[in-house]
Amino acid sequence: MPVMRMSPAQLRRELRSGRITVAVYGIGHVGASVLAAWLLAGARGIGVDKDLSKVEALKRGEPPVDEPCLMEVFKRARENGKLTATTDGKAASSESDVKIITVPVALKEGGEPDFSALRSAAESAASGLKVGDLVILETSVPPGTTRFFLKPIIEEKSGLVAGRDFGLAYSPERISEGRALRDIVESYPKVVGGIDERSTEVAAELYSSISKRGVIKVSSELVAEFEKLAEGVYRDVNIALANELASMCRELGIDYEEVARAANSQPYSNLHRPGTGVGGLCIPVYPKFLIWKAESLGMKLELISAGRKINEKMPERIAELVREGASKLDLNNPRVAILGLSFRGDIGDPRLSPTYDLVKSLISMGFSDIIVHDPLIEKDELLSSNGILLTKDLEEALSRASIAVISTDHSAYKMKVSELFSISEELRLVVDGRDILDIDEVPQGRIYVGVGRPWRC
Repeated sequence: MPVMRMSPAQLRRELRSGRITVAVYGIGHVGASVLAAWLLAGARGIGVDKDLSKVEALKRGEPPVDEPCLMEVFKRARENGKLTATTDGKAASSESDVKIITVPVALKEGGEPDFSALRSAAESAASGLKVGDLVILETSVPPGTTRFFLKPIIEEKSGLVAGRDFGLAYSPERISEGRALRDIVESYPKVVGGIDERSTEVAAELYSSISKRGVIKVSSELVAEFEKLAEGVYRDVNIALANELASMCRELGIDYEEVARAANSQPYSNLHRPGTGVGGLCIPVYPKFLIWKAESLGMKLELISAGRKINEKMPERIAELVREGASKLDLNNPRVAILGLSFRGDIGDPRLSPTYDLVKSLISMGFSDIIVHDPLIEKDELLSSNGILLTKDLEEALSRASIAVISTDHSAYKMKVSELFSISEELRLVVDGRDILDIDEVPQGRIYVGVGRPWRC
């Protein structure tokens, strides 16, 4: 029986018994984790991707991306005959009851969303769509995408009508890289909104077997789309606030971290942490989606736009601290070691990392001798194409460096100020772009400054 015609009890029973097949379109960090969550709930799974290497990895029962806990899930599912993978989206659609689209919507150069990957996945899923199937979009998108972009594509390609012949819902992924599967299953409630009441009910019932924190049903897919972006924009704006307050604290000669600890003892205050910038494919992108959508409505999102500009400016501001410190020490053509390429601490993902903009700003200021260290990244084409050396060896990075700039809050960098200086006798200046060093004694003749901390020498 098609899933859209099943009762709640039938949906739960059929899912647990492995008689519901879920095809996930796009098996990157999000999609692979989503697929694993459905496998854990009992479903049969099909991973769909244009990248043959990812498909072949899944066929072997191996995760196509570096995410904790996936290996065991995929290996067991493959051994039990519950997991397969393919580049043929039409065949996967024909063989599945639920199609989940997780391919990303990126940004073009001018800030306009790039829907090309979503269009391709939608056409692929629609080509094998059957009466009674359910389609779920589970990637961050501008509000209105499910109803006004995805729905017409699927209907035209399949010849079926959403809400009558098949279900269509939106349910945002709510994960952080490095703990994605745990976030899906344990950390947060699942938000679900459909284009009609039946789509919402069926999607919510299925997700209730996956999320231990339950399901929040909202009135429409538009609410669910907007909610996801609001989560990220909240963080972006508050990081921008932290960056402005941190800069002022530094000028006043006080420590932002001390201010934030005291302020956050009040339950209505949640000051975020400042830093070199905001990276990854989530938080920097969500404000752009809303700004783009608002412009189509004849609106301007002034606070959101201002916050985004502040955070985009942070790599340049950190570079300015480097230039100021080098001037104080009268350093001539110093080697600069940038510590951290990942956009977030303790993961090996450099996508949209502020470190790239930091490198550009330093080069524009005349710093030509630059080396980048990251304990979790072996190589990077963007850096190498610009003649920038990347190393996993911290001592190598600092061996001839006069200046060190902490750009990522990796645990490997959490040490005392004196300890970092002790790694290299040539090191004269430390710019802590994440305020993660424990402040103790700064050796004579050397300088330390943080993004929200005063100059110390």
